[in-house]
Amino acid sequence: MREKTGGRKLTTPNKNTLQIRNSFQLLIENNLEQLETDLKQLKPLERLKILLEIAKFVIPTLKATELSTSTENGFKPIVIEMTTERAREITEIFNEQY
Repeated sequence: MREKTGGRKLTTPNKNTLQIRNSFQLLIENNLEQLETDLKQLKPLERLKILLEIAKFVIPTLKATELSTSTENGFKPIVIEMTTERAREITEIFNEQY
């Protein structure tokens, strides 16, 4: 690996990138009302897709985790059992509310 002999230091942000980000942030902040109006004019599915895309830049992406149902390492899982009918009832309640 070659030694760095010039340019910006490892942790120094790129000035152009920083300027573009700041300008874009101002553009969004100054047009929030128009963006909200535009979103309201979309169909619900289109609006949801756009909001999910925007969320990627605002909300950190969570790392996928794996859950084991074994009792190794003293972990004892909680198991919830229910009938298919009860699951349907819960699904209907959820769909009515959301």
